[in-house]
Amino acid sequence: MIFLLLLILSYLLGSIPFGLVLCRVFGYGDIRKIGSGNIGATNVLRTGNKVLAAATLLLDISKGLIVVIITRLLVDDSILHIFTNEDIAAISGFIAILGHNFPVWLKFKGGKGVATSIGTIIAIHPATGLCMIGGWLVTTLISRTSSLSALIAFCIAPLAAAYFLSPFITVIIYLICLLGALRHHANIDRLLSGTEPKISLKKS
Repeated sequence: MIFLLLLILSYLLGSIPFGLVLCRVFGYGDIRKIGSGNIGATNVLRTGNKVLAAATLLLDISKGLIVVIITRLLVDDSILHIFTNEDIAAISGFIAILGHNFPVWLKFKGGKGVATSIGTIIAIHPATGLCMIGGWLVTTLISRTSSLSALIAFCIAPLAAAYFLSPFITVIIYLICLLGALRHHANIDRLLSGTEPKISLKKS
């Protein structure tokens, strides 16, 4: 019962659209009508407010981070004999990402889950998370293209997980990254055609 409640809470926490809420609170209106229409930090950055974008990034990261940590603290191995404590924490993190990507409040039209995926993977295994962040940062600095950075990060994380982690958690991280890559299908088309926009600080 505790596990099921945690899964529900994981989804609900993950589904909080921080980018949308912050933009409305600070007078930027509906972020879905700005730039790409996404509710994540990269699109919030297109308002020109770097502080608001950073806050969105940190809050979205925290969703996955908090869910994994809380699950790890509250669920022990005796609840589900099939899975370990770490397995259950990873599942909860994945559910939080589903909440971010498909929030019930927004008719299941949410973000792409990059920040929440990073937070989840950091909490599951910091070294794997750092590998993911490293790939994201280096690609961002070189390409100035948010989607390409995310896709590179999603490629790196499963490889690092396969080295560091158990097969089950590696599969969870693979699913997280596969979902993240699939959410970028339109970006992939634009990358291939050379029309993907660069990161910009200018207001849309």
